[in-house]
Amino acid sequence: MKPDSAAIRKRYDRIAPYFEGMEAVMEGLFFKNWRKKCWAKVEGHHILEVGVGTGKNFDYYPKDARITAIDFSEKMLKQAVQKRDRKNVNVDLELMDIQSLCFADNSFDTVICSFVFCSVPSAVKGLKEVYRVCKPGGQVLLLEHVISSNPVLAAVMNLLNPVVVALVGANINRNTVKNVKACAFTSVHVDERSSDIIKLIEARK
Repeated sequence: MKPDSAAIRKRYDRIAPYFEGMEAVMEGLFFKNWRKKCWAKVEGHHILEVGVGTGKNFDYYPKDARITAIDFSEKMLKQAVQKRDRKNVNVDLELMDIQSLCFADNSFDTVICSFVFCSVPSAVKGLKEVYRVCKPGGQVLLLEHVISSNPVLAAVMNLLNPVVVALVGANINRNTVKNVKACAFTSVHVDERSSDIIKLIEARK
């Protein structure tokens, strides 16, 4: 049985105070540069960040944009609130699940997520919600780790996935590019700088 949102939320609530420390090495070596590349592609004035977590993207927010950021973990959001106040970041933070967004259709110029869909129980449902709230002609930017195209490494990732999900609630074997292409976006492009397991996906509504 796949974990539901409540089970995954509890896992993120549990690790929230230690989350930045847990990922510090990977953040410094890899994720930080990818976040910069992803946020450099943001367009428009009204931006939605889905899965804000502890606020790791605050340093990359465009200065002149109106930004709303959500997370489904109350404890992770609490960390983000503290960081927002400490850094004086201009962002509205809300507790919300990507699978059921409380925003009107066609609300945002850009919807952006970084390392989020690994933790969404129903990735397709989450993508449909992201598509719904994005304005016509707007863009969805996804920075995600995905299953490897190497059969041997993919087999290892599939083998380890239940353990990783049980510990932190994140799947390491998602095929997010395929899921995005299955949605109704007019175009889907994978940044040429993407690696085998980290993909920067640009989708246009």
